[in-house]
Amino acid sequence: MSYLEYAVKTVPTGWRKILYLNWPLILLIMAVASTGFLMLYSVAGGSFSPWVEPQLKRFVMGLVLMLFVAMVPIWFWRNISVVAYLGTLVLLILVEIMGSVGMGAQRWIDLGFMRLQPSELMKITLVMLLAAYYDWLPLPRTSRPIWVAIPVLIILIPTALVLRQPDLGTSILLLAGGGMVMFMAGVHWAYFAAVIGMGVGLVTAVFQSRGTEWQLLKDYQYRRIDTFLDPASDPLGAGYHITQSKIALGSGGWTGRGFMQGTQSRLNFLPEKHTDFIFTTLAEEFGFVGAFSLLSLYALIVVFCIASALMNRDRFSSLLTLGIAATFFLFFAVNMSMVMGLAPVVGVPLPLVSYGGSAMLVLMVAFGLVQSAHVHRAR
Repeated sequence: MSYLEYAVKTVPTGWRKILYLNWPLILLIMAVASTGFLMLYSVAGGSFSPWVEPQLKRFVMGLVLMLFVAMVPIWFWRNISVVAYLGTLVLLILVEIMGSVGMGAQRWIDLGFMRLQPSELMKITLVMLLAAYYDWLPLPRTSRPIWVAIPVLIILIPTALVLRQPDLGTSILLLAGGGMVMFMAGVHWAYFAAVIGMGVGLVTAVFQSRGTEWQLLKDYQYRRIDTFLDPASDPLGAGYHITQSKIALGSGGWTGRGFMQGTQSRLNFLPEKHTDFIFTTLAEEFGFVGAFSLLSLYALIVVFCIASALMNRDRFSSLLTLGIAATFFLFFAVNMSMVMGLAPVVGVPLPLVSYGGSAMLVLMVAFGLVQSAHVHRAR
């Protein structure tokens, strides 16, 4: 018997779960969050206020939440997945009725001590419900039309509510995240081919509807598309964000200008430097080496989640872990693509790095679910 096995057997059952945690994953999460604190300190001009201090408090709170969620048996989370989804759906409806407005969008519910963004919570509860659904559904029925229609409806209802806020970025993440869970559950590829065909038709309709009475997107969303296709067409207007972002990315070179030496962020040329565009600040100050290092940390988090999912023996735990890994991947892939000009600017934060309360806490709860599945798997 090895020392580790002996230690595990001699530890009381309640504390034994701590030893079963996926500690490499926790260390990776802390490393990414620390990078975020470092960059928020930089963009604040070498000060812990106004961004580092509240973000640090939220992360500590998130760690506590993650450990709490991890200690609860995974079957409990499976059993409350329907309630969690419906509760979040009610919150999205409340946003429509009494939500607070910020930057032209109605996305938050003011709780006094913080502003909750239910659309962030929906990214996780949607994955929970879909994982529970496919855990309940017999495998032979996975690709039958009626059993495919139910999860499609589960995905489309919150997506439509989020799109009304309007929040195009989160809507895309909900659609993509839900679709990836369906694909990993074994839904036939022909359905996805049909969806891709419909997507091409929808994109065509979006462009055709511009300027008509049945215009499908808001004017500012069309300006974002124009900016994506040709940022130089309006460098001081709609194209300002992406133009300054590319300047910051290019000026960083291989090793960067140095910590707190980025001219784009220090001189306030870079917009939203503490939220959506914080990756460009990192790339300017630490160059390609720093940007690639952060991307490597993100990739390792996804790899450890996939490895954990492969070790799980029940369908719910595996799909839940894979779904959260896919959602996390979409988070940083969309943000990085956005700030590099490879995708339209849709307002998706960089996970664990960008300043924000709801996104940070919800993501830590999501990793708590991954840990719960890892801790309580059959051994």
